[in-house]
Amino acid sequence: MKLIRQRESLGAEQDYRRALAILDAARGGVTEPVLRVYQPRPTVAFGRRDELNPGFAHARQAAVDAAFTPLVRRVGGRAAAYHGGCLVIDHVEPDPDPKTGIQDRYRLFGDMVVAALEELEVPAQVGEIPGEYCAGEYSVHAPGTAEDPRRPVKLAGTAQRVVAGAWYFSTVLVVEEAEPLRAVLEDVYAALDVPWEPSTAGCVADVRPGTTVAEVEEALLDVYGRYSAYMGYGRVVGDGER
Repeated sequence: MKLIRQRESLGAEQDYRRALAILDAARGGVTEPVLRVYQPRPTVAFGRRDELNPGFAHARQAAVDAAFTPLVRRVGGRAAAYHGGCLVIDHVEPDPDPKTGIQDRYRLFGDMVVAALEELEVPAQVGEIPGEYCAGEYSVHAPGTAEDPRRPVKLAGTAQRVVAGAWYFSTVLVVEEAEPLRAVLEDVYAALDVPWEPSTAGCVADVRPGTTVAEVEEALLDVYGRYSAYMGYGRVVGDGER
């Protein structure tokens, strides 16, 4: 499995287009499985339902006003926000029958994020919590925070895109500094007139104070290494490591 550790975000639109370019290469059968990991620039990623919402123009402006770049993506549900305190994990594989196993991938990769967090002694589970932003059955959440063990918080959202000959699975894991994300999402969701509970927007550092993106990345790559070995892909290796 090829690892692309993108050391610097290219920008919201460019990062997204690069993922689609990797997917296009995979569907043509000219690439092995690819894992791309990077820290994004401040972005609010809207779904198609948001774009069709009467309040979309105001929501888009709310993102811009908060110094977040608005982006409409082809995968995913409602609006989600992320920044440099987050880790984006894009996983692309060629597959002659990509529609088979769609739900299995949601379960598997959600469980892999949980396994990585558990290596850092961060309790986590797969499943939607009431009132979460960009709600999803396979969100990853913590049952409580360090300050309030009874307040569940969403830590990661997942989405996937399936095309003939390949699939693309993306995870956004919020590790540090959840407050700016809560603030921009409050304005965006108000503009869209979509109810949600802001207290559900959290980060790994809310659960295990002091946790860094680098620590989480290392744990995730360890878990992906086991996945790659199990699937028979060999090691997860970056460019120049072969």
